[in-house]
Amino acid sequence: MLTTTGAYQAYVYAYPHKTAYRPLPGAPSLRKVWEREPLDALFLYMHIPFCEMRCGFCNLFTRTGAPEELVGAFLDALDRQATTVLDALDAPRFATTAFGGGTPTYLTARELERLCDIAARFPGFGAVPLGVETSPATATTDRLTVLAERGTTRISIGVQSFLDGEARAAVRPQKRAEVEAALDRIRAVGFPTLNIDLIYGIDGQTPVTWLHSLDAALAWRPEEIYLYPLYAREKTPLEHRAANWDDHRLTLYRIGRDHLLAQGYEQVSMRMFRLPSPAAGGTEYCCQTDGMVGLGCGARSYTSGLHYSFEYGVEARVVRGIIDDYVRETDFGTARVGFEMDDGERRRRHLVQSLLQAAGLERGAYRARFGSDPLTDFPAELSSFEDRGWLETTPGALRLTPEGLAHSDAVGPALFSRRVRDLMDAYEAR
Repeated sequence: MLTTTGAYQAYVYAYPHKTAYRPLPGAPSLRKVWEREPLDALFLYMHIPFCEMRCGFCNLFTRTGAPEELVGAFLDALDRQATTVLDALDAPRFATTAFGGGTPTYLTARELERLCDIAARFPGFGAVPLGVETSPATATTDRLTVLAERGTTRISIGVQSFLDGEARAAVRPQKRAEVEAALDRIRAVGFPTLNIDLIYGIDGQTPVTWLHSLDAALAWRPEEIYLYPLYAREKTPLEHRAANWDDHRLTLYRIGRDHLLAQGYEQVSMRMFRLPSPAAGGTEYCCQTDGMVGLGCGARSYTSGLHYSFEYGVEARVVRGIIDDYVRETDFGTARVGFEMDDGERRRRHLVQSLLQAAGLERGAYRARFGSDPLTDFPAELSSFEDRGWLETTPGALRLTPEGLAHSDAVGPALFSRRVRDLMDAYEAR
């Protein structure tokens, strides 16, 4: 049920969160985990857990800096894991690929070549969409050239603010000149899609300065823009930031949303805006129904019956320990930490992953998959959204209203099951 703890309860980009994962009884083999799964439209995700700095708002699985020998050892382990995973999958076909992190372009150009060589062992790499995350300091011409030559279709750069003072307030010490030089290089090398990430809710940020950053980003006419609310997360440099600025963030969100819509962008989710084009969203992968294969100790993998990963941590010493264990690992043939999905959780995940998109949930597709209707399966949750004017119901679909999308970070957590809530509450952040 919906709680009253504010509009910004949690960013729900996957369900369930890793804090609901636990050691799996018997550590099932990957071959067994994947043996009955459809393998015709998979997502290959490769995670690089290194950054040149940790931003104040970041709770991602990453460590700051890494000696060259550690990066090499990590790529060795990634290669060993790829061998094991490919052996466990029977004739897989991949529909999309992404390199995330961390910052994948923390790797040198030569190291990126090796990363791509590992990815190229998976069918479809180089012929399907490939997205890569970067940062202003690491978006160098030699790195970008490697990525372009190896088939990268989307570059996403975390800018957060075009004002140096706001960047410092977010504990992201960068200069606007460095950001613009990086954007120049990205456009010069050439990628079909450029995404720019911006953050609202930074200390000292006003509607005027927010519009300034939005217009600075729009000068590059990026194919995509993501607008993220600032979160003060546990175990991050900003964890003690006062958490009572919901109204301010909602105001800035609405300003940003309306400004981008007026500039011809379409809204895909609370965070994502893109320029309409025939190629927009061009992949057959569907996160509600298709599996994901994750490589790296910060990646997770999905099947219909099991979500699994490695140990999770945020605090620097814990992350470093997990990475050190990963690079020494020689047996990647089992799933050791994860969450088993029963039928109820599969329905709930489908609802969460669909409803948080502007397109909403297709009731016919849901019925075809589960043999029931979401309004019957989740009457209390959905009626509470309707009562607040957050949900629009038609015979064919369930969609969040504009105000519902604005409250996506309350809608998502309200759909968590009691089982998942209990596991997350019992988790001790390390």
